[in-house]
Amino acid sequence: MHPRIEQVPEKKLVGKRLKMSLTNDKTGELWRSFMPRRKEISNAVTTDLFCLQVYEKPLDYSTFNPVTEFEKWAAVEVADFETIPAEMEAFTLPGGLYAVFRYQGASSEFADTFHFIFGDWLPNSEYVVDNRPHFEIMGYNYKNNDPASEEEIWVPIKPKEEHQFPVPLIDVTPASRAGRSF
Repeated sequence: MHPRIEQVPEKKLVGKRLKMSLTNDKTGELWRSFMPRRKEISNAVTTDLFCLQVYEKPLDYSTFNPVTEFEKWAAVEVADFETIPAEMEAFTLPGGLYAVFRYQGASSEFADTFHFIFGDWLPNSEYVVDNRPHFEIMGYNYKNNDPASEEEIWVPIKPKEEHQFPVPLIDVTPASRAGRSF
C-alpha cells in the first residue's frame, strides 16, 4: 500500500463534533446525529463526507494510548460559512501536506491499516506526522462496515528534518572576515 502525497488547500467544513477516545468510542452516536441532518447544509461543494480527528498533540504511534481523548467531526465541505444549520458548527481545516491512503474493507478491520501506516510506512518514509487534523473522506464507494467499502485516509505530514541537532551558524559577512586571512 503506497500513498499519494498531496498538498491540500485550506477547506471550510460544517458538521457536528464529539469528544471521545478509542476506549470510549462515540463514532456511531456522532454519525447517527449528523446523517439525518446533513442535507440541511445548503452550500456543500460535494457529496463526500469528512470524518476528522483533532488531537491536542501530534499523534505518536510509539506512545499512542487508547484512552487519549480527541475531538471527532462528522462534516461536509462547504463554499462558505454564511449558512450553518442549528446545532452544527464551522471548522476550518488548515492546508498542508498529506499522505493519502486508499482503504478498502469494513471499518471494523481498519486496525491493520492503522498499524501499517504509523508502524511501518511512516517510520520508513521521508515524513513525520504534523500536528494538524487527520481525516477520512468517504465518497460514493463508501458503504458503512461493508468489506467492499472504500474510503481515503488522509494523514497530515511534514518532511523529516535533515539535521536532528542544531547546525552552528558561521558568520561569513565581510565585517566578520575583517582582519582574517583565508
